[in-house]
Amino acid sequence: MSRERKKEENKEAASDGGDSAAASIQADEVRQDGEAQEETPRDLEKELAEALQTAADSRDRLLRVAADFENFKKRMERERASMMKYAGEHILKEMLPVVDNLERALSHGRGEGGDAEQSLAALYEGVQLTLKSLQSSLDKFEVKPIESVGLPFDPNRQDAMTMEPSETVPASHVISEFEKGYYYKDRLLRAAKVIVSSGKADA
Repeated sequence: MSRERKKEENKEAASDGGDSAAASIQADEVRQDGEAQEETPRDLEKELAEALQTAADSRDRLLRVAADFENFKKRMERERASMMKYAGEHILKEMLPVVDNLERALSHGRGEGGDAEQSLAALYEGVQLTLKSLQSSLDKFEVKPIESVGLPFDPNRQDAMTMEPSETVPASHVISEFEKGYYYKDRLLRAAKVIVSSGKADA
């Protein structure tokens, strides 16, 4: 039964039962209103306690996330510094066999006794093998030579050292190279230094 319904019944009883009944009814209403007022603060206190607990939990989670992110940043910085410090390690490992081959070639070339021509042939063969090994290592790192001889001169990837007349190579074409040029992936690593044909010599 609702509170309003009770009040109406109490009023009806008061009109039938006189002043004493009215006083009792009024006391009962006051008591019920007091209980309702006491229940409201208790509910608010509970909600406030729950909200404070939720806020504390959220703050703890936020602090943990911030600490994890800070640790992640520090770890990434350490790994990046380590990678920068030892960035050339793989390249250097590839170069070590080249050094070994050069040492072997020099050792055979300066061998005491025996034919000098054989020593020279052994030295040449050793240097040739070393060059192949070095070219193979460069190829692993996507370092590619630029083809220049016999092709039209390209100032974007070639530097002309001089021009010479040629009976066989057309004008503005490369006769020979001082230094070979190279690409690293899709970027020019070093321009080729070349001799460019000026065409046939005048009679």
